[in-house]
Amino acid sequence: MTIPKVLGRTSSINVRKVLWTLDELGLAYEREDWGQGFAPTNDPKFVALNPNALVPVLIDEHGPVWESNAICRYVAADTPLFPAARRQRALVDQWMDWQCTELNTAWRHAFAGLVRKIPGFDDPKQIAASVTAWNTAMGLLSARLVDTGAYVAGDTFTLADIVLGLSVHRWLFSPIAREDWPTLTAYYERLRERPAFRTWSLPEVP
Repeated sequence: MTIPKVLGRTSSINVRKVLWTLDELGLAYEREDWGQGFAPTNDPKFVALNPNALVPVLIDEHGPVWESNAICRYVAADTPLFPAARRQRALVDQWMDWQCTELNTAWRHAFAGLVRKIPGFDDPKQIAASVTAWNTAMGLLSARLVDTGAYVAGDTFTLADIVLGLSVHRWLFSPIAREDWPTLTAYYERLRERPAFRTWSLPEVP
């Protein structure tokens, strides 16, 4: 069995969720920098691995896998991070999918304008609307954690906490006005007890 290789820059939240998953499982891997400031992802060699020209990509003896949440599920299959029980796995999937659709959509304009400084994302009204949507989504997550009292899918730490833990980190360290959600602060502190989270939650890179 070959050691898998992860292609992607660590400033990408999607790359970091894959690296956290691998470290959480104690799996060996190699990594190459690709993307902003490094090798361009429109290089034909990269596009041959991921036609979307986006990081991350994981390559093992079976070939490439792309889409960060799919990679996390792939490497965590048959481990407690991705439960075998049908109901519990559905809850993990549910919150992982919510993160990459609803939550990402909410923060996209504000994060692109305030943190990444991407041209075309500097309209104050659109930024303000994005911040409001972002806080609303985080309130939904907070309510879920009130219900479980521990982790997103229930009593046990899972892949859902990896993708959403980094999302909470992004929310806390982005230059926005935040709602006061004590449950999210407590959740973040629980995650900070995990060495792999401390490695990949980088304050200077939300």
